[in-house]
Amino acid sequence: MPDGSGYGFGASAHIVAQVARAEGRRVFAFTRRNDVTGQAFARSLGAEWAGSSESAPPEPLDAAIIFAPVGALVPAALRAIEPGGTVVCAGIHMSDIPQFPYELLWGERILRSVANLTRRDAEEFLALAPTIPVRTTIAPYRLAHANRALAELRRGAVDGAAVLIP
Repeated sequence: MPDGSGYGFGASAHIVAQVARAEGRRVFAFTRRNDVTGQAFARSLGAEWAGSSESAPPEPLDAAIIFAPVGALVPAALRAIEPGGTVVCAGIHMSDIPQFPYELLWGERILRSVANLTRRDAEEFLALAPTIPVRTTIAPYRLAHANRALAELRRGAVDGAAVLIP
């Protein structure tokens, strides 16, 4: 049985997947439809399955983290988890969650959000990261090209994190 999955595979997810794998957890990644590059990127970082967020995972999940700011992923993630499972909305912002049937929440499924991390969370992660070791993938953009960076992020054309350089 999988330990969890991530919907969206960008800046945060590519780091979280590595930590989860180092902890011995199974990782399943969901990307945009036809994003074969993103799916290959997820598998290169230890995801044992990667597919479209419109697809069902190969087996029911224990938990799912939604990294993408897309409210429509909430019902999809609820469909993918087992009764008693948890869906976490990890973004700072998310579009509205569409109406969905109560049966998706039934079975003691949990839907929660994460507001922010603490200084202690950051200190613990920075101590842990080199022991794994976490490998970050970045796409650098000059500050003058910030709009291009945003457009490429929206299109899903960035593996890992877009970084602005002053």
